[in-house]
Parts: sequence; structure tokens; C-alpha cells
Amino acid sequence: MSERLGLRERKKLRTREAISDAAVRLFLERGFDSVTVAEIAEAAEVSSMTVFNHFPAKEDLVLCRIDDHFGEAAAIVRACGPEDSPLEALLRHFVSGLDERNPSTGLCDEPGFLAFQRMIMHTPSLKLRLVDQWLGSRSELAAALAGRLGEEPEGIAPTIAALQITAAQQALVSRNLERVLAGRDLETAHAEAVADAERAFFLLEHGLARFNRPSPTA
Repeated sequence: MSERLGLRERKKLRTREAISDAAVRLFLERGFDSVTVAEIAEAAEVSSMTVFNHFPAKEDLVLCRIDDHFGEAAAIVRACGPEDSPLEALLRHFVSGLDERNPSTGLCDEPGFLAFQRMIMHTPSLKLRLVDQWLGSRSELAAALAGRLGEEPEGIAPTIAALQITAAQQALVSRNLERVLAGRDLETAHAEAVADAERAFFLLEHGLARFNRPSPTA
């Protein structure tokens, strides 16, 4: 943060983190649907009203932990200079995340991360909210791309571009999660994930007209 948080804001942040930590711990132990807000409040030593003040929906207690990642693509595009390629910047960012085993890429075998992902996969309401987050990310990205083109965010070019980029990112993350959850060796999975990312962004750059042609790295 560019400015230091005041005492009140820091206290709110600590309370919010404590509530989310308590909630996720209970969810992982007993299942999302088996835990009540009252039980979360008791574990966090706050009132149920305090829980709702910080988290209007139960799903927010979980997905608040990954909210920041969904604005990354738009932020990267906005940070690009006039001569920079947004696609190249997005690919570099994703591959860097793979190299670091960043959980946002799906290529992470940390037990807590895997348990967290399994919980989302087996909870319909969390999966639906995750779709909403991807849709929000797509809208933010469309707005960022529109700014570069001098168009409205609802224009066909930024809309289609954002849809394709977001779909590619979703597919890459899902494939990486599948590899890790299947117990694949992480080094092998990393090489495959990088190849997938390069292939995906090659298709984004050159379009489906070249769908039947191999990429330079294939």
C-alpha cells in the first residue's frame, strides 16, 4: 500500500483476517456446507454480526483470499507502454508465476493450497462464485484493453479479446491443477505448463486461422 494504514484500518484488517482464517480452518475440517456462521464467529471470538459486516456472503470468507489475482491481467495491460505488447506482458507474467510455483497459476503442490482447491471443487456455491470472479476479471480486462484502443469497454474488439485471454488463462490454470492433483512430478508438470502457456498465447496472437499449424515451440 502506498499509504500507511491507520490504527482503525489495521484493526479491521486483523479482524477480517482472523475471521477468514477461522472459517477456512473449519471448512477444511468439516466441509463448507457443514459450518454455520455462528460457529465461525465463535471460533474467531467475534459476533455473527461482525462476520456479516466483513463478509456479506459465506462464500466471501473463502474467495477473499484469491480476490487480488483476478485483477492482475487488467493491471498488467494498464502498465504496458504504447509500444509494449499486452499479450507478451501477460505471457511473461504467467510463465514467471509458473517458475515461482505461484498458486495463482495452479502449479503448486503445497498441501494447504491443494486442500483449499479441493474444497472449492466440491462446493457448488463456491464454484459459482468463482465463475463470477472470472467474469469480473474479464470485464476489467476489457476495460483496460479498450483504453489502449480508444474504444468503449463494450466494443466488440476489447470484448472478444478479453473473452479469449480470460478463457485461455482459465484453461491453463485448470490444466495445471489437474496435473498437480493427479500427483504429477512438479518439474515435469512445469515444463508441460510452460509449453501450454506458450502455445495458448501463440494462438491468441495469431488467431484461429493458424489453429492447424504448429507453434514455433511445438
